[in-house]
Amino acid sequence: MQAQTFGVLIGVGVRWPAMRKSAADLRVRLGESIISFFFGSASINSISTAASAFPAAGVLNADLEPPHDIPFQLFSILSLPSWQKHPSLKKIIPSVSASHVASLFNLHNLHPQTALNFFYYLSQRPSFRLDASLHSFLLSLLIRAKNFANAERIRISMIKCCSDVDETKFVLDYLTRLNADEGENKFRLNLKSYNLLLMSLCRFLLIDEMKGVYNMMLDFKISPNIYTFNTMINVYCKLGNVVEAELYVNKIIQAGLHPDSFTYSSLILGHCKNKNLVRAHSIFVSMPQKGCRRNEVSYNYIIHGFCEVGRVDEGLTWFSKMEEDNCRPNVRTYTILISALCRMGRKTEAVNLFNEMAEKGCEPNAYTYTVLIDRMCEENKLGEARKLFNEMYKKRLAPNVATYNVLIDGYCKEGKTDVALEIFNRMEENNCSPNVQTYNELIHGYCRVKQVPCAMKLLSKMMERNLNPSLITYNSLIQGQCREDHLGSAFRLFDMMKENGVEPDQFTYSILIDALCKKGQVEEACSLFDSLKEKGLRANVVIYGALLDGYCKSGKIDCARSLFDQMSIMGCLPNSYIYNVLIDGFCRERRLQEALSLLEQMTDAEVKPTVITYSIIIKGFLQDSSFDHAHRILDEMVSVGYEPDACTYTTLIHAYCTQCRLEEAERLMKEMNARGIMPDAVTYTVLIDGYGHLGSLCQAFDLLKSMMDAGWQPSNLTFSVLIKHLLNDKRVRESRNGACHDVHLNAISIDVADVWKIVDFETVMELIDNMTKHGCTPNIATYNTLIAELCKEGRINEAHGLVHHMTQGGIAPDEDITNSLIKCCCTLGMLEEASTLLDSMIKKGELPHLESYKMLICALYDKGYKEKAEAAFNSLLLCGYNNDEVAWELLSDGLLQKGLLDRCSELLKIMETRGCQPSLLTYSMLIKHLPGG
Repeated sequence: MQAQTFGVLIGVGVRWPAMRKSAADLRVRLGESIISFFFGSASINSISTAASAFPAAGVLNADLEPPHDIPFQLFSILSLPSWQKHPSLKKIIPSVSASHVASLFNLHNLHPQTALNFFYYLSQRPSFRLDASLHSFLLSLLIRAKNFANAERIRISMIKCCSDVDETKFVLDYLTRLNADEGENKFRLNLKSYNLLLMSLCRFLLIDEMKGVYNMMLDFKISPNIYTFNTMINVYCKLGNVVEAELYVNKIIQAGLHPDSFTYSSLILGHCKNKNLVRAHSIFVSMPQKGCRRNEVSYNYIIHGFCEVGRVDEGLTWFSKMEEDNCRPNVRTYTILISALCRMGRKTEAVNLFNEMAEKGCEPNAYTYTVLIDRMCEENKLGEARKLFNEMYKKRLAPNVATYNVLIDGYCKEGKTDVALEIFNRMEENNCSPNVQTYNELIHGYCRVKQVPCAMKLLSKMMERNLNPSLITYNSLIQGQCREDHLGSAFRLFDMMKENGVEPDQFTYSILIDALCKKGQVEEACSLFDSLKEKGLRANVVIYGALLDGYCKSGKIDCARSLFDQMSIMGCLPNSYIYNVLIDGFCRERRLQEALSLLEQMTDAEVKPTVITYSIIIKGFLQDSSFDHAHRILDEMVSVGYEPDACTYTTLIHAYCTQCRLEEAERLMKEMNARGIMPDAVTYTVLIDGYGHLGSLCQAFDLLKSMMDAGWQPSNLTFSVLIKHLLNDKRVRESRNGACHDVHLNAISIDVADVWKIVDFETVMELIDNMTKHGCTPNIATYNTLIAELCKEGRINEAHGLVHHMTQGGIAPDEDITNSLIKCCCTLGMLEEASTLLDSMIKKGELPHLESYKMLICALYDKGYKEKAEAAFNSLLLCGYNNDEVAWELLSDGLLQKGLLDRCSELLKIMETRGCQPSLLTYSMLIKHLPGG
């Protein structure tokens, strides 16, 4: 794929003569970048002379200076008497690698005993791992010297050192070839080695290889013993294959041996794996009758079996009987039960059992702590989780990656990404390598709190560590970009995941289809929907729901109805959400009878209507001013056992407020409180608007205080409504002085969306003063919302006035406020002020938005300030943004969109010079955006 892309990128032609030079230069620049991408930072010129630089195959360049030869230095030192104490050895040892030792052992004049002594010397160094490969070099050396006694010890050590599947398979292959050697240095496997090899293979469930070793034993006339049979039984039972395991039980009996505790414990494990607790329990109970003592392993298997099927109390019963069998519960026993109790929500019992461990002298391990920490995080008790985490450190128990992951996930779910990042940094400090799950949890956490750039930075880190982003990684990032309305970046991530071999799933498509529909791009959403079939994916109820909602909100209700009918034909049954979307669509179009027919169809299809279903229909009738019909639907809803929720009440309250029937609205508000239903931000805003229409601003601000006291932060809509009515009140006061007689009506007709265009600073300050007067003092979020809305309309003077006011009150502007000011200044061409604000953010350690940088750099180029634009770009690269995102947002969506091809090429070169190359896919994307691309 890379070579093909490389050829495509270099060979692209230019079709538009007017832009030929710029486009061609940029292609050259991109071509050089791609060569650099493949071949590193070598000079481009060196590529052209590469052919003459390489010698003929198999011939080394005689002029090259030989490397510093560590194996020969070691050989010289080891030739000395008392080499262990020689100062040269201490100097060279830190530089010695496994490959150096392998080369040393391959030197034919190295004495085998010296090699063995050096091997043991290295084994005393904790930082140096003697892997299976090094064992094999030494073993070959010892066998050639006929030093079979030491060879046997090294062979056993070699088998035991295997740390993963590949290493185990290497040892198997090496020993098998050694076993087949018929030469004078014949060194065949003995029974002990066979058994150890089987045990090593059993660790990684390498069943086929185990069968091969077992048959090899028989071929070489080595009689299996009880350990051999038990190992074979154990591996089959781990896989739940009890039938095959029992064949080996029969072989034990045929060999004149007797099954022991290990045999029966394995069978208990096998039956538990198959959820056959009756058979597992029968074997467990019968063990004493067969002369086999039940031990901690057999108890752990049966207790774990009961816990896995939710029969925790039976597990606890056997736990209480362990001492009768002279068995002491170990850390695994306790951890099994603590884990099961946590899963069942019986946290108090789990904690009591955890405390009992210490009292009985059984210290919890890292896994025990992890189980409890996970439960605390599930219950949002992060303080208790952190306390347990810190307790681990006090006991010098090293948390593992699972421990860190559950704690990071817990903080991310609570939106505390700063604390999650602190845990992540601590993890790295303690040499615990984060895995894909760690990054996924942090990325998802950042996306949830709308800090997508931080999530994208983690994607860069992840790739730098050669960790492959998973489907979850990409889905989280795509969803985050869509929520931030960065649909272009979302689709580039979509392309990136496919390029990296990660196939999008139904959830990926549902995110993108939903985002396109919300942007009003229903046709594009439909095209993406149609592409599912060729991808071998079936649309699920979430995908249908997203497209249905898009059709309904764009007024294409008949298309929505047609898609709804198609669902059932395709075998995807609509749920309550699907019906609600379509009913809402009909209500929006005032086709209320069809909405009611769909409600009947819903009931006939045995899909229960929800409170939301009834609330939607009630809203439809209220918008049609059919209050009687609305109340009939409300009564029907109550009669079938549903209680109105905040959404239902808000719908009714809004209808009464628009009719200026505030008494009924207040009655409903009191009814809500009496029923214990808390109003949400929308309910409060609706009622505030109602009081505003009546000119009761004092009550409106009292309600604003109630809203903030209840923990709801006023939105831009809430403030827009209040400012609208403050303007109205101001004009009424002016009319009393004879300014005009119809001002009140004119003010009411002001569109809420227009208030920020016409509001004066005096009215904004009146809002602030009224808030303070009514006990809802403006906070940083208040100023953030007000300044953001003013900046969107280019009201920079009013925004500066608010910044001055908040600063005077002891509230410092945050990153969001400064970013709003920068964007506004760029829009107004106030580039010097925008640059100053951006520099001040950097000095304070704050993060300017990528959008702020894009607007400033593009504006600086537009004005011809090339050096300042490049300085700003260099500043951006120091912020640690994801390189691809910088290229997407600034180079592609910024400079290339404006036709600034030369500038794009220059900034790309700066990125490369600073080691910030984007991915190959991004280079390809940049080419495509050029004329003729």
